[in-house]
Amino acid sequence: MAKKYYITTPIYYPSGNWHIGHCYTTVICDALARFHKLMGEDVFFLTGTDEHGQKVEKEAAKRGITPREFIDPLVAELKDMWRLLDVEYDRFIRTTDDDHVKAVQYIYQKLYESGDIYKAEYEGYYCTPCESFWTEAQLVGGKCPDCGRDVTLQKEESYFFRLSKYAPALLKHYEEHPEFLQPKSRVNEMVNNFLKAGLTDLSVSRTTVKWGVPLPFDPKHTAYVWIDALSNYVTALGYGAEDGLYKKYWPADLHMVGKEIVRFHAIIWPAILMALGEPLPRQIYGHGWLLIGGEKLSKSKENARPELTDPYELVKRYGADAVRYYLLREIPFGSDGEYTTERFLLRVNADLANDLGNLVSRTAAMIVQNFGTLPARGKVEGTDGELIALAEGAFEKVKDAMARLNAPDALEAVFEVVARANKYIDETTPWILAKDPAKRERLGAVLYNLAEVCRICAILLKPFLTKAPALILKSFSCDENAGFETLKFGALKEGAEVVKLPPIFPRIDIKKELAEVEKAVKKGGTPPPVSPTPEGRGIAKKPEISIDEFGKVELKVGEVIACEKVAKSEKLLHETVKIGGEVRSVVSGIAKFYTPEEMVGKKVVVVTNLKPVKLCGVLSEGMILCADDGKGGLALVSPEKAVESGATVR
Repeated sequence: MAKKYYITTPIYYPSGNWHIGHCYTTVICDALARFHKLMGEDVFFLTGTDEHGQKVEKEAAKRGITPREFIDPLVAELKDMWRLLDVEYDRFIRTTDDDHVKAVQYIYQKLYESGDIYKAEYEGYYCTPCESFWTEAQLVGGKCPDCGRDVTLQKEESYFFRLSKYAPALLKHYEEHPEFLQPKSRVNEMVNNFLKAGLTDLSVSRTTVKWGVPLPFDPKHTAYVWIDALSNYVTALGYGAEDGLYKKYWPADLHMVGKEIVRFHAIIWPAILMALGEPLPRQIYGHGWLLIGGEKLSKSKENARPELTDPYELVKRYGADAVRYYLLREIPFGSDGEYTTERFLLRVNADLANDLGNLVSRTAAMIVQNFGTLPARGKVEGTDGELIALAEGAFEKVKDAMARLNAPDALEAVFEVVARANKYIDETTPWILAKDPAKRERLGAVLYNLAEVCRICAILLKPFLTKAPALILKSFSCDENAGFETLKFGALKEGAEVVKLPPIFPRIDIKKELAEVEKAVKKGGTPPPVSPTPEGRGIAKKPEISIDEFGKVELKVGEVIACEKVAKSEKLLHETVKIGGEVRSVVSGIAKFYTPEEMVGKKVVVVTNLKPVKLCGVLSEGMILCADDGKGGLALVSPEKAVESGATVR
């Protein structure tokens, strides 16, 4: 039976636009989940959204809509962002999910019946953005100690959780399990500032907030949003249900969170689990912040400097691999890290374009030019042994770094091999060997060694990059699904087909790019696209297909006879399309480029034999074709001259 690995991100609060700061934790967790899957473990990766509370209630009221109408489009955008970055979670939980609501009520009922929840009256200073209560002594300059914003004095009837009761048990757990909270700086903060200073009982219900989970024993009260949110880690596994995944995956192996919410995860959450009689998570890691201009990234500060912070634009311009690599490689884990466009571009150019991309393209090109297919391995001589030993030893370094949750160190170990391989090219001078027929066997051995390094590095990079490794493996006729068990040097077979690749990560003119970014961001727009990326502009060509395979796609001309916006989405339009004698419902992600009024009357090309799906609750029975205009926009594909709807596109 495979070892289990349960990893979670915090669940994100949908109160504004998503930015690169939101991606940091989730990309780290995705890399860890992918790594453990490649290790052969049974992985469950959880992320989601925290949707209740006063903040959402107020934001919705400002707009004159319901809380659900406010959050649904934001949740859809977050899911799109994770798809964009190739985040492969096993469940996306929403605290508005029916099973979560029922499980939270089950938790409250259990705590109430055990006497760990009691009714009293609460008076304290409340910070709405942080959803936190503070005593007057905890305030800093009369403001919230976490975010520095204004607080309001609130007094209301409330149910309390006996948090103070569990302080001794929590202290003991910290002492007996030094790995429980990392890094160590977070431990000192929790123990000295909270546990040893003494815990007060926690208000865990509200009567003034209606957008929340009603308490089963007193429906006029709703659950405190943090108890609601923290419970997601067990409710997602079916806690309280007989047929859930809870017994299989709990306790969590890792809760990855930002340092600003460590207190909730390292004190309140384990105390609740103790009260429920459930095991505590194995580890909580409170990482640092992604800073811009020395400040934590937030919506209100996104334009303080000329930086791109929109993940959609970053991936569109530079590719998901580049964004993932920067987040995983550049930020010192456990500490705060600074994001700037310049640092991002320098890292992408130096590591991905110059080192990795150059190694792969040079190796493949020299093999194709000199041998056509992969040459024989040949004998080991000169510096071959050093390169081989470094390549074979990289996995243990990566494994050790990932056990410490240190993705930057893991990537450094891989790129140490890449750098050594580039130096090996300079040492062995294959271009000179190629001129001497007597050195042909040696040339083959050198190029074989380089191809093997490319293969091994591609496999080691699979947890971190999601596009480039497959391209590299395919170029050397390797199984794209190859795992860590294939890392031993010498697996490539003589005579295997080698495909010459264009640059996987084209080099960026940093000076020109910075000027374009600054100019565009200051104007409130986005710069024109840059060079091709592994995502599809230039190198990630789709596999060739036969005319028979193409013939399976049915394309017809349709006429849009009605169109409206999809209520739950900012990106989707719902078109009613007449295709010959048939009328179909089609949903398209083009609301940012066309208004419903512009669409009516247009002749469009429709894929008519796609399996119907529902998007935001609206049936879509086809796909309208569009072209990327290369400037961040889309253009409808339409017939050159007038044709009847229903005409077949050949």
